Amino acid sequence: MSKVLSFDIGGTKIAYSIINEHGEFLNEIIKVSTPKTPQGIYELLKTTVKGLEEEIDGVAIATAGAINRDGTAITSNVGNLPEGYNKTDFMSLTDKPVLLENDANSAGWAEYSIGAAQGCRDVVVLTLGTGVGAGIIVDGKLLKGKSGAAGEMHFPVDSGHKRICGGCGMYDCFESFASGTGLNVNARESMGPEATSYDVIRGLKEGNHQAKVAFDRWQDYLKRGLTMLANIFDPEMIVLSGSMAKFVEYEKLNQDVNSQILTQPFELKEAKFENNAGMIGAALLLISKLNSSAERGQ
Repeated sequence: MSKVLSFDIGGTKIAYSIINEHGEFLNEIIKVSTPKTPQGIYELLKTTVKGLEEEIDGVAIATAGAINRDGTAITSNVGNLPEGYNKTDFMSLTDKPVLLENDANSAGWAEYSIGAAQGCRDVVVLTLGTGVGAGIIVDGKLLKGKSGAAGEMHFPVDSGHKRICGGCGMYDCFESFASGTGLNVNARESMGPEATSYDVIRGLKEGNHQAKVAFDRWQDYLKRGLTMLANIFDPEMIVLSGSMAKFVEYEKLNQDVNSQILTQPFELKEAKFENNAGMIGAALLLISKLNSSAERGQ
């Protein structure tokens, strides 16, 4: 049975563990602070790989940024990681196979393979956090696009010239409204200049009217995005993951979106995996590649 060392590299922490082809963690998940330089990140990965190299068949890495179709390099800037990180030579970490994949794509593959969407062939998995990411599976295959950048959630859901998106620089894109950042803006507009998304969530539990206004506006923009995605991809299921997903009114949103779309109804579900989805998905993608190579005798 194949085993790979899987990393999830984020702006504040790096998590890693050894994972098998069933998506099971074979040892403790280790979390460390992300070094402040690209070289520091590389050295941390290199040292970790070297210490576990005899136990594994390869290395999988889930990371922010667009990844080329071969899974060998980052092809975009990565704003939440040190400048120059996108030029890191991940392939030189070991002589064993290394696979690099976008973190949202990795999370999407985990949910499709063994998570909430297991058994479906056409799935959209949205990660709702500080920003919005997506892993899109079409007919059982991860949608990558010509350059590996498919699934960017930067499309307009409003035309009021209201908000500039920090991720893409455009006005009124989906991410700027449906993310945790978007809910923070709603909080300030409805509850005062010092309010945050945490105040909104707490206010919902306390029956605060202004908090309800802020949340409903956030969920309405989420509904607009889901409607567009459902019409474009005609999925069997849309899965919501990330820190904001736990607050969604699933039954209401499922009914509202399905009443508006032109395609056949889909099911809206909360993700099975949380912070570990990226590690699991990246590991499963690499193991699938290893198994395919073994079948071809390569």
